[in-house]
Amino acid sequence: MKNITDKYKRLKSWKVEINGVTLGGNNPIRLQSMTNTSTHDFEATLNQSIRIIEAGGEYVRVTTPCTRDVDSLLAIQEELKKRGYPTPLIADIHFSPTVADYAAERVPKIRINPGNYTDKKFFKTIEYSDDDYQSEIKKIEERFTPLLLKCRESGTAMRIGVNHGSLSDRILSRYGDTPAGMAESAMEFLRICKKNEFYKVVVSMKASNTRIMVQATRKLVDLMQKEEMYYPLHLGVTEAGEGEDGRIKSAIGIGTLLAEGIGDTVRVSLTEPPENEIPVAKKIVDYVTSRSQKDLDISPFEFEITPFEFNRRKTFPVEEIGETNVPIVIGNNSEKNSPDFNPDYLFTEEIIPFDTNKKYILPFEKWNKNTLPSNVYPLLNTKEFLESNPGNALSFILINSGKENTTLLEKIKLFKNLVIIYKGNKTNSFAEYRHFIAAFQKSEIQAPVILRKNYVENNLEDLQIKSAIDFGSHCLDGLTDGIWISNKGKIETCEINKTAFSILQACRLRMSKPDYISCPGCGRTLYKLEETVAKIKKETSHLKGLKIGIMGCIVNGPGEMADADYGYVGTGPKKISLYKNKEVVKRNIDEDKAVDELISLIKENGDWIERNDKI
Repeated sequence: MKNITDKYKRLKSWKVEINGVTLGGNNPIRLQSMTNTSTHDFEATLNQSIRIIEAGGEYVRVTTPCTRDVDSLLAIQEELKKRGYPTPLIADIHFSPTVADYAAERVPKIRINPGNYTDKKFFKTIEYSDDDYQSEIKKIEERFTPLLLKCRESGTAMRIGVNHGSLSDRILSRYGDTPAGMAESAMEFLRICKKNEFYKVVVSMKASNTRIMVQATRKLVDLMQKEEMYYPLHLGVTEAGEGEDGRIKSAIGIGTLLAEGIGDTVRVSLTEPPENEIPVAKKIVDYVTSRSQKDLDISPFEFEITPFEFNRRKTFPVEEIGETNVPIVIGNNSEKNSPDFNPDYLFTEEIIPFDTNKKYILPFEKWNKNTLPSNVYPLLNTKEFLESNPGNALSFILINSGKENTTLLEKIKLFKNLVIIYKGNKTNSFAEYRHFIAAFQKSEIQAPVILRKNYVENNLEDLQIKSAIDFGSHCLDGLTDGIWISNKGKIETCEINKTAFSILQACRLRMSKPDYISCPGCGRTLYKLEETVAKIKKETSHLKGLKIGIMGCIVNGPGEMADADYGYVGTGPKKISLYKNKEVVKRNIDEDKAVDELISLIKENGDWIERNDKI
């Protein structure tokens, strides 16, 4: 993947009009959410739709598992119009071609999932010959084409929404649980759409794993462009969770793709009231699209990554930094730091009482190897580095944006004890950081690189979103050996440090806390999802690195938590089934007992540790 642009520019996409609200082409990136009420609860779904719309939602998706729900959607749409809300409602369909056919003749847009709609998923591995495989695709075309023709005749738009966890057994048998399999699952349907000259289609690649979501979407775009398809893209990290996790994961996945010009509509999936999703989505979109072109001043460059798979940039190790070591965090000291979120290196501008159990970075002008302990390391600016010899011990070199030059790069190549800190200061950090890494690629420099950026934020959510976008794409592509977030606003140091660790965890690079894969809920949800997530987090927050999937219903069940260690899935009204990986181990537990049963299951499998409340 070469020639990453130094300017933000949307990729070409076809326009799709949905009841007067058009996405794709040069239209604004549209914001949307989904109700989590029972669809045939008229008042609840109507009022929630209004809250989403008043928050800025331009489309509202509603679950429609049966034709009765489609009728409810239509009644709600009519009432919205009477009240002055012309916002389109979208029918979300997973399993039923009958419901899809019914909705296609009545609503402005439907959403289907290829893995659930015509293919089957029984978690079985089936060997297909090439002829058998093509025969299955032919069956899909026979089942899918009538729906396309109904949509085309009715003017109904369609989203083909592929979810990482609900790939069919057929796709899994040939491609595995991979981004390539996700992309091909969509392409099989898109080829049928194009063959039938049906262009009112939006497509999405959803995963709770940000790395897979980004790689699958890139792969889909690559395949579409090769076949001259320009269907618009819907972006979202599914089951992102709530609080800081949901915001950071969403900002990383959505922000990375938007920065590459990919994406025409977005949905942030939070396990919170759906109207909370819209302001977060707006902040993500605005931060990427409003970047000043005047602030770039970056010459064109060529840059190479492996966009469809993860590979760390090749570096040599300097102590525990670089090569295969987990990326580090540099930050400032805080008495409120949790032990799990203590920076690996603490920056201080002054000589202080140094704790022998910690590592420090001190400006070179204050540093003296003869008087300071060995756990204090110098930070040299480029002038200091060019005019001195850093010796053989670990040294940090701070390079400000735009200050890299041939002389500096050639001297860096002479040493094996340097860690480079690159401080960005331009609006378009995506292009800025990649321009710098491209210079290292060209010069064949293998020194570890830490990316740094200063912010002036007083709102923690703003800092989380902006830093996740700025650092996330480079973490996802294995281009950095650590991050350093600085902030001069009114945010506590411990929260800044925690944000850095959360970004690395959301990119699947370093686990510092449990990972909760929780869906946002919808009309199919069978228990009190938000309350349950809060209770599970309270009981398991000390289980560092454990991955727990919390799903409202079987649609978002074992497949959606493909790499979770444990699963908590609604399988009936107030009934829960528990999973160990993809295997159900306890069925139909009463909701009021299910969290305790989950803890017992974790203990039975040896993954429980007792909480140390003194920490």
